[in-house]
Amino acid sequence: MLERATKTIRTAGLLLAAYFLLNIVLRIALPHSLELDEAEQSFFSQYLLAGYGPQPPFYNWMQYAIVSVTGMSMGALVVPKNILLFLCYLFYGLAGREALKDRALAAVAMLALITLPQVSYMAQQDLTHTTALLFASSLFLYGFFRTLDRPDTGGYLLLGLATGIGLISKYNFALMPVVALIAILPDAEWRRRVLDWRLLIAIAVALVIVLPHAMWLRSNLEFASSDTLGKMAAGSEPAGTLRIGKGLLAFVVAIIAFAALPVAVFAAAFRRDLFRAFSAGNRWTRLMERMMLASLAGIALIVLFTGSTMVRERWLDPFLLVLPIYFLAKMQAAGLDLSGGLRRFRPVVPVLMACVLVALGFRVVGAGLIGTYSRPNVPMAGFAREMTRQAEPVLIVASDTYVGGNMRLQFPDVPVVIPDFPVPGIPAYASADGPVLIAWRGKKTATAADAVMPERFSSALTAAGITPQEVGSLSLPYYFGRQGDNFLLGYAWARPRNR
Repeated sequence: MLERATKTIRTAGLLLAAYFLLNIVLRIALPHSLELDEAEQSFFSQYLLAGYGPQPPFYNWMQYAIVSVTGMSMGALVVPKNILLFLCYLFYGLAGREALKDRALAAVAMLALITLPQVSYMAQQDLTHTTALLFASSLFLYGFFRTLDRPDTGGYLLLGLATGIGLISKYNFALMPVVALIAILPDAEWRRRVLDWRLLIAIAVALVIVLPHAMWLRSNLEFASSDTLGKMAAGSEPAGTLRIGKGLLAFVVAIIAFAALPVAVFAAAFRRDLFRAFSAGNRWTRLMERMMLASLAGIALIVLFTGSTMVRERWLDPFLLVLPIYFLAKMQAAGLDLSGGLRRFRPVVPVLMACVLVALGFRVVGAGLIGTYSRPNVPMAGFAREMTRQAEPVLIVASDTYVGGNMRLQFPDVPVVIPDFPVPGIPAYASADGPVLIAWRGKKTATAADAVMPERFSSALTAAGITPQEVGSLSLPYYFGRQGDNFLLGYAWARPRNR
C-alpha cells in the first residue's frame, strides 16, 4: 500500500514537472513581448534595492540574482517563475500529507491546485509577486501543519522561512500568521506549540529575512501603500450604507469567483460524497475552518474600515488556498469510500492542464480572431529593430516600466532608465557617451494615429536637460493581428550636453 502511494506521488510530481516544462516552452515559443509584470521584472532586475515601490521585493531580489548570473533573456524571466510554481504545488502536497495522513490523497491535493484559476491560469498569464505569495503560502501551510503534528526544529525553521518570504512577497500575507495563531487557540495541545522555545527560532529567521525591507518601508510607507490604497479606494462613492453594501457584495462575489471552479470539479467528481461529508469533521478540518473564517473576517473588516468597493480574487489567495486539502479532509473524516470519486477526478487534472495551455496560447495566436490583443501581441522586436536602424543607443530613457522592461529585453546590454526611479531625475544621462534613445507608449487620437509624448514624461526630460531630437512615431501591426490593427510607439533621439 505504501509503495503504491509513493508511486502515486511520484507520478503526480512527474505530471506537474511535464506541465510546467510545457508552460516554459509555450511562453518562449510565443512572441518575446512582455506582459506587464514581466516587463517590471525585466526593468527592475538592473537594481538590487531594499524596496522597489508598492510591491514587496522578494520576487525582485530573486529575479536580480538570476539575471546577474544568466543575463537578461526570456528564459531568465520564465524559468524561475515556473520553478516557483512547481515548488508551490510540491509544498502544498507535503502540507496535504501532514493533514491527511495519506500519501495518495496528498498527491490528489497537490494536483487539485490546478482547479484554482488564480493558481493555474492567472499566475501563468501575468503575475509575479502573486506567484511568490502562492509559493510562500504553500510553504507556510507545510511548515505550520508539520509543526502542529510533530514539532521539531526543522518545522519551526520552515515556519520562519515561509513567514519571512511571505511578508516580503505580498503585504496581505501578514494576516496569515495571525489567523494561524487564532486557529490553534481552541486546541489545548496545539496551543503549546506557541510556548515552545523553538518559536523564537522561527521569529528570528523571519526577522532576518524581513529586516532590510522593513527598514526601507519605515521611511517609504506612504509610497509603498499608495498603489494598494488606490486600488481599494471607493472613488466618488459617497460614504455610508450604500458603499459598505457594495464593498461587502464585492467581497462575497470574490469568494464565489475564487471557490466556484474547485467546488464544481469536486462536486462533479465525488458527487454526493462531497455534500455528505460537510457534516463530518476532525481537528484538522476544524483547524482549516477556523483559519479560513478568521482570514475572511479580517478581510471583511479591512473592507469596512477602508470603505473599499472593490475586492479582487487574488487578494484571497493565501487564505483560501487550503480549500482542496479541506475538501479531501472532510471526506476522509466522514469515512467514505473515495475510490470512485478519485477515478473520476484524476482525468480532470490533465484536461484542466491542457485547457490552461490552450487558453494561454490562444489569447495570443487567436487575438486577431477575437479582436482583443494581449501584451505579447505588441511587436516590440519590430519596434526595436526599426528605431535603431541608424544608430545603436548607449542609454535608453523609457516613459514607464512596461516600455523600459521591453527595451531591456531587446537591448540586454544597454542600461534603461525611467524618470523618478530609483531616484528623481535621470542621473545616468549625464554620463551617457553616445546616442540616447527615448521611447514612450503611443495613443490613438480621434483624428489620427499618433504617438504623443506624455506631459509628465516630457517634463521629466526637460528637467534633466534632455532635448529630444528626431522625434517620430512608429505604427506596427500586432503579432497575429487583423489587418489595420496596429500598436503605436513614440521615440526620439538625443545626445548628451557638451558632446
